Amino acid sequence: MMHTTTMMMTSKLGLIFACVEQLPAEQQQQQQQSNGESDTTNDVWNYVVFVSFVVVSALIPIRKRLCRRSTNSKSKQDYVFGAGHISTLAMMLSIARGTLGVISVLGYPSEFFYRGSAMWESLYGVITAYPIVCFVFIPVYFDLGITSVYQYLELRFNSRLVRCLASGTYILRTLLSLGVTIYTPTVALNTIIGVPYWVSLLSITLISIFFNALGGLKAAVAADVIQSLSMTAMLVGIIIYCSITVGGVDKIFTISSENDRFAFFNFAADLHLRVTTTSAWLGELFNSLSLLGCQQNFVQRYLSMPTFSQIRRTLMWNIPVVILLFSLPWFVGMAIYAIYWHCDPLKASVIAKMDEILPYFMVDRFDSVPGVWGIFVGTLFNGALTLNISNINSLATVTWEDFLSLIPALRKKSEKHQLNVIKLVGTIYAVVIMGVGFIVGLLSGVIESSMLIISATSGPLLGVFVLAMFIPFANWKGAAMGMIASHLSILWIVVGRLIESNVSDTLLDTSIEGCYADLMAAQQNASLLVVSIEEGVNAIETSDLLDRIYSITYMYYGVFGTVLTVLAGIVVSLATWSSHDQYNMKMLHPAVRWLYSRCPFSGKHFGSFEVAASGGAIQKETVPKC
Repeated sequence: MMHTTTMMMTSKLGLIFACVEQLPAEQQQQQQQSNGESDTTNDVWNYVVFVSFVVVSALIPIRKRLCRRSTNSKSKQDYVFGAGHISTLAMMLSIARGTLGVISVLGYPSEFFYRGSAMWESLYGVITAYPIVCFVFIPVYFDLGITSVYQYLELRFNSRLVRCLASGTYILRTLLSLGVTIYTPTVALNTIIGVPYWVSLLSITLISIFFNALGGLKAAVAADVIQSLSMTAMLVGIIIYCSITVGGVDKIFTISSENDRFAFFNFAADLHLRVTTTSAWLGELFNSLSLLGCQQNFVQRYLSMPTFSQIRRTLMWNIPVVILLFSLPWFVGMAIYAIYWHCDPLKASVIAKMDEILPYFMVDRFDSVPGVWGIFVGTLFNGALTLNISNINSLATVTWEDFLSLIPALRKKSEKHQLNVIKLVGTIYAVVIMGVGFIVGLLSGVIESSMLIISATSGPLLGVFVLAMFIPFANWKGAAMGMIASHLSILWIVVGRLIESNVSDTLLDTSIEGCYADLMAAQQNASLLVVSIEEGVNAIETSDLLDRIYSITYMYYGVFGTVLTVLAGIVVSLATWSSHDQYNMKMLHPAVRWLYSRCPFSGKHFGSFEVAASGGAIQKETVPKC
């Protein structure tokens, strides 16, 4: 509590606008006593609101499961796919929520405040990815009757190795991502409330285990819906407050425009610029295709719907929802900038990191309003919790289908026993994710390192699916070597980037003219920043070839990874193709099959072998020679 009180006093006294009038000493003392009593009352209300919000949000999705135990809820099919009882609207919000995490709520406002709107244009890539996933990826494996999307790779390449490589990539990426995700709200909890990091991490883990044991996919989707609605309401409320404070929405846009915060339609070809319109759109397109079309937790939601028309309707209707949810944090960044544009808390040394700007705003502006920052922190906590629960469900499913089901002793067990194993695996993953969260908090630079490695895995995963769906002569040797070569190449670039310290990361200019602060100290810090930035730029300009490679923006990692996987896969496949690599042509995309039937391959065909169709029957397709 002492830490909390200190934080409140620091946040109130740290940033004072020049227009505030000084009070006499006696009035100040009386006001401090009154404020102390008010702060104590408000703290109690905020704690109550925070705990109540988290508890209610956690119990609503599983209320039916707690009240009665239905037969269907015990089946593995219901746990994994929700048995087709999830509404279209709920699935839309869940899929949209999965593309945006807690990191976006805290990261996008600070990104706009200190770097401008350039990263906002990554929305183009997200929008472009939805119809591609809907009409290219989904039709290929919708009728296969699989519970793991990586099972498709085994059917296509007749190789368990390729399937395990893809599954391992997904598991590693998700574990690292979730470790960062659950660590993010602990920063706000520790900064605003004073809750120790380990308490927050342990709480998220225990609730996730509880959800995983009782809920399944339906509970995860319901939790996503609650989080989407609460997060949207909170962000809209912030925008409304800032609009009233600064004098209207037009004033928010005017302030941002006059201070060079808008940076749209920059088509510069320099690969070393942190983000341009081209890199934002292209990079996010490849990352979103890997996420939406090749990742288990999303495909698991598609396959839970009974018909392809419902999937198509859900995905296409989801585009405006994603636009709204993606843009709201950026509007919040604009609104907060309109409040602090002449008094930057970071430059005034009130906050230590850029991502603290939104938590600081909530305490600075709503500390006197009971329960407001309690809802804010509760939303962040619940956001990390729901993403953790949702992905644990998918991680456990992939682990069972792609690894544990190979063990004869487990495969022969009853469905109820298999479900218990899946839940146990989910519990283990929850503990592992908590451990990653602790590591993120203990080591410096782990967050950036994890995010770079996670983004680097998008290319190999997307590339192997491109090989499977669109390259008729691709075989398991080419797919495996393509993924391995891509992983090693991108990992080499990532490690080189982390080791090299001359990657320029400039921030836009901010002002502290409206603050009561030590302007000389601030100006000195600003001059040191300029010197360090200039040194970084000069180092890049005089660097050798390796430094130029290491300084390529991470926005292109997914593109490079995909291209490397496909090219290496094609070369190795052409060099190693044999009759043992024959496969069922239904594994290819329908358009590729149509083109292949008219191909000039001099009579060579890639054969067929028997695979299980969606109904469980064994079908065999013989492909006529061209």
